[in-house]
Amino acid sequence: MPNGQIRKALSGFYYVYDNGKVIQCRGRGVFRNRGESPLVGDFVDYTVEGENDGTITVIHERKNNLVRPPISNIDQAILVFSIKEPDFNTILLDRFLVVLESFYIEPIICLTKSDLMDTKMEQTMKDYINDYENIGYEILMTYKDDPDFNDKITPILKGKTTVLAGQSGVGKSTLLNTILPSLDLKTGVISDALGRGKHTTRHVELIEVCDGLLADTPGFSSFEFDLMEKEELSSCFPDFVKRQDECKYRGCLHVNEPKCAVKKAVELGEIKEYRYKHYLQFYEEIVDRKPRY
Repeated sequence: MPNGQIRKALSGFYYVYDNGKVIQCRGRGVFRNRGESPLVGDFVDYTVEGENDGTITVIHERKNNLVRPPISNIDQAILVFSIKEPDFNTILLDRFLVVLESFYIEPIICLTKSDLMDTKMEQTMKDYINDYENIGYEILMTYKDDPDFNDKITPILKGKTTVLAGQSGVGKSTLLNTILPSLDLKTGVISDALGRGKHTTRHVELIEVCDGLLADTPGFSSFEFDLMEKEELSSCFPDFVKRQDECKYRGCLHVNEPKCAVKKAVELGEIKEYRYKHYLQFYEEIVDRKPRY
């Protein structure tokens, strides 16, 4: 049976890429009956009906999938954060990082507008970059019209399925505008990817770029902890994971328990205090969340 990957979903149709061909498919009714829905990024089997039409019959097992935006099998996310205008925000960054960790998606932090830093800001950012690199995160710095940007981004995108995310106004569109024109893509594709197309608020599309796939997902600017339990939260802080085996109590939540190795590391400055404060805030949000029925 022919198989391929859904690269775009629009108005009830799924566009399946199979060895250079794009087949317009519908999903089988059985998916609806089971409450399943094919997603962009899914690897699927399909039956052919006519020259370029088909029906999706099987959805292969997913590595991961996001609910908002509806996309699956993501390798990594480039988190676009500006240094200035709007100012760099560690709690928002940690919120993004935690949710990506929970979906086993590798985060790459991309800091934009680095040309707007003054000397004081430069030192502050150097400290933050050091903190996050010590945790193990990859960080990329750039600015508008950065001549070296393509050389920096190409090896990161190669062979991976990447999602671009970040709050509005941080330079996501500028970033996309830099990546896409270098590939001589049609203006229509670029305007689609930048959220100026006709259907862009309603569809997610995977675009071939730098020998990889890139999804710009409209509205992908905030995360809630609506699927996470409080017991899972600390596993999404890699700096906590390194020390949790040293806690006295198994399943320690690092809040009120005695002889907690994480709290000790915060006291010693081995884990940054702002990271721990963010952990406590997210913990409270999860505890206070209204149950869903």
